[in-house]
Amino acid sequence: MAAGHSLPDKVRKGDARRSRGNRTGFTTGANSAAAAAAATLGLVRGAVPDAVECVLPNTTRVRFTIRDGQVDGDHAHAVSIKDAGDDPDATHGARLTADVRRIRGGGGVVILAGGPGVGVVTKPGLGLAVGGPAINPVPRRNIIDNVRAAGTPILEAGDGLEVTISVPGGEEIARKTLNARLGILGGISILGTTGIVRPYSTAAFRASVIQAIDVAANQGQTCVVFTTGGRTEKCAMRAFPDLDEACFVQMGDFVKAAFTTAVRQGMRHIVVGAMIGKLTKIAQGLSVTHAWREEVDRELIAAAAAEVGAPPALVAEIRAAETARFAAERLSALGLAVAFHRALAGRAIRSLRQRYPGPHRLTVLACNFEGVPIVSVDEADLKETTHA
Repeated sequence: MAAGHSLPDKVRKGDARRSRGNRTGFTTGANSAAAAAAATLGLVRGAVPDAVECVLPNTTRVRFTIRDGQVDGDHAHAVSIKDAGDDPDATHGARLTADVRRIRGGGGVVILAGGPGVGVVTKPGLGLAVGGPAINPVPRRNIIDNVRAAGTPILEAGDGLEVTISVPGGEEIARKTLNARLGILGGISILGTTGIVRPYSTAAFRASVIQAIDVAANQGQTCVVFTTGGRTEKCAMRAFPDLDEACFVQMGDFVKAAFTTAVRQGMRHIVVGAMIGKLTKIAQGLSVTHAWREEVDRELIAAAAAEVGAPPALVAEIRAAETARFAAERLSALGLAVAFHRALAGRAIRSLRQRYPGPHRLTVLACNFEGVPIVSVDEADLKETTHA
C-alpha cells in the first residue's frame, strides 16, 4: 500500500484497512470438493468422516469439517459449510452439499452434475456448456481429482462415481450476485481458481466481471460499459439507452481485470461510468480502486479544480479535504461541475489509454451522487456531451 499523508489526530482511510480483518476463507469450489471427497470416503469406508483433507487447486492441503455425513448402500451424503473468512461474500455460510452414488460397472468414470441451488448456464461465453451446471472449469477438475483420490478402491474395481453438488437456498443467495446478468439461473456458481478467498480481494466478483465481458463478446457485442456500482450503472443506462443490457458490466473496483479482458475480447468501444472518487482513482492509474487500497490523490483533484477556474482558496481547501466529494459539491455550487468532471474524465482517459493500449475507442461518463449523468467525454476529440 502506498504511504498516506500523515495526520496527527486521525486515522486515514489508507491506514484503517488494517483493522478490517485479514482472515482468509475458502471458495465454493473448495468446499464442494471437500464435501464430495468426504461422501466418497463414506462409500469406501462405510461411514462419512467428520473431517477430510483436500488438495486445493493451488496444491495446498487443507482440512475441512464435514457435517450431515450419511451412507445408505451405494449412496453417500456430506456437507461442507463455506467460511469466506473476512471477505464480504454472499455465499458465506452456504451449505455446499455433495451426494455421491456408486455406479456398478461404471468403468472407473467420475461424473459431475449440479443439483438444486447450483445455477444452470443459459448463455454462451462462460466456457461452460449451455444447459449444464455453473461449475467452473478449475473447481470442476478439483472436485473430480479429490473424488478420484478418495474413491480409488471403487474406481479401480471398475465401478464409477456420480457426484451431484447442490446448495440449499442457492437460488436465494444468487439474487445477491450478478449471476442472472451472466445467464446463470436458478442458483449460485461454483467458483475458485485457487481455492482460497483472500479478504477484500472478492475473487468471485472479479471472476464474474471477466465472465460478463466474455458473455457480451460471445453475444456479438462490440461495446462494453464498465461501471463501479449500481448507481453508476443506472446512470450509464440512462446515458446510453440504445445499448443491450449485456453491454453493461459492473466492474466494481477491478479496473485492470475489466480492461484487459475487454481488450482481449476485441471490444471496439469501452465506456467507463464513475463518480468522482473512483474517477479520480482511475485517473491515478490504479488497477484496483478499493477504498482500502490507496487514497484518492487530492493533488490531482486540486489541479483539475484549478484548471477550470476554481478560486485559489478553494483549491487549497480541496487539497486538504478528506474526500473527493468535497470538491465535487463545492465546484457544483460554483457552476463548475461539468467543466471539473470533464477535466477529471480527460485525465482518466489519458491514464487508461496509456495502461491499456489498443484499437478501442474510450469514453468516460461522469455521474453525480444521485446516479445522474453529468458529462460524457470521448477521447477522439474530448468533446463533451451534457445530459439532462
